[in-house]
Amino acid sequence: MKKTTSTRSLLTIPFAVPAYWTPEQALAVFELLDELREMIANHYHAQLFEEARRQYAPADLSAPRPDSDDPFF
Repeated sequence: MKKTTSTRSLLTIPFAVPAYWTPEQALAVFELLDELREMIANHYHAQLFEEARRQYAPADLSAPRPDSDDPFF
């Protein structure tokens, strides 16, 4: 029987940071990632801000907790 593979696993590449990089190589990769982050932020600024706000916004403290009948104090 053929093993089915999810589409998600086909789109990902497992990656580990090599322990044998020189400091210069590590710095080059670090700088590349920093530049990539900046380019993504410049292009998707508004969408990133909105998504981060949605994901990291504090929970509504006025809502009752699901494990208690008492309001939050």
